[in-house]
Order: sequence, then structure tokens, then C-alpha cells
Amino acid sequence: MNQYKFKQDLAQVYFEGYDQEVARRLLAREIHGNAELMAELEATGYRRSQKRLSPKQVSIIEKYLG
Repeated sequence: MNQYKFKQDLAQVYFEGYDQEVARRLLAREIHGNAELMAELEATGYRRSQKRLSPKQVSIIEKYLG
């Protein structure tokens, strides 16, 4: 079953050890600072304000951020 992932939970994976809010902001900076990544995400309907990411959006982020 495909499940959506909260952006803050994904942020904790990439920025382990940081406060949850700080990790979320750091992830947002990585996403929004990469024009190619943003273009791919926006093609899936991504909005900066959304709190949950689709499985496709998560896979796109993983493709760019490892």
C-alpha cells in the first residue's frame, strides 16, 4: 500500500539529530534551492505549503538528495 509521508518525517531522515522544525526548514531549503528538483516536484502537483508528500514526490526527493 502506498502511503503519504509527512514532510517533517522525511526531514528527520535527512537531518538526523536536528530539532524537527529545523530539519523541516533545512529540507525545504534543499528542495527549493534546486530548480530541477522543484520542476519535477511541481509536475506532480507539489506546493511549497503541503505537509504530506506522495510516494512519487518522496522518490523524486530521494533521487536528488540521495
